[in-house]
Amino acid sequence: MIFSTAADLPWSQYFCCTLVGNRDYVRNYPVATKRAIRAILKAADLCATEPARGARELVEVGVASRYDYAYQTIPYDKWREYDPEDTIRFYALRLHEAGFIKSSPQKIIADGTDWRFLNELKRELKE
Repeated sequence: MIFSTAADLPWSQYFCCTLVGNRDYVRNYPVATKRAIRAILKAADLCATEPARGARELVEVGVASRYDYAYQTIPYDKWREYDPEDTIRFYALRLHEAGFIKSSPQKIIADGTDWRFLNELKRELKE
């Protein structure tokens, strides 16, 4: 292993994954979109409060092959603390510097992100 995005700085300070939605679908089905995001965030909260249960489930459904790796992999409780816009900026800058994308991080954020549902659910799902 060269580095671990779950444990090594600066990678560990950002989301490892994000949710992506088709613009037309999100616009046409906002209720379904919000329900899907809510379900994912509630699952993350469950994994944060009951990591053993979450790890077992990941192994049982075949997402992970080893319980010990699944148990220690992801800090599920960080979705409330991390800034998704900062994450997009961080990874977009890396990809831009490497020549994989032409757009600047600012343009990607301005043209391709909508934090409305996440912000609403953060307020709604407060602990």
